[in-house]
Amino acid sequence: MKTYKKEPFFKLVLRFGIIFLISIFFIEIIFSIIMNQSFTAMLQQYFFNSNWIPFLERLIIMSLFYGLFMAVYYKFIKK
Repeated sequence: MKTYKKEPFFKLVLRFGIIFLISIFFIEIIFSIIMNQSFTAMLQQYFFNSNWIPFLERLIIMSLFYGLFMAVYYKFIKK
């Protein structure tokens, strides 16, 4: 865990944020397919009629906060 202390802060934010973004993206898509029981219903819910903009905004904001939290934790709090 000492390697996190030496890395730049924004690189840690980016690393944690991108991993979280990709994982949450796939989890939300899979849950939407399961809950709607249809791939086309998932497409209509998230990607038609400009629904993808709020969907991606929410994911990006969540991953930004997660990346900031984890970077602060590993860089400054964890020993």
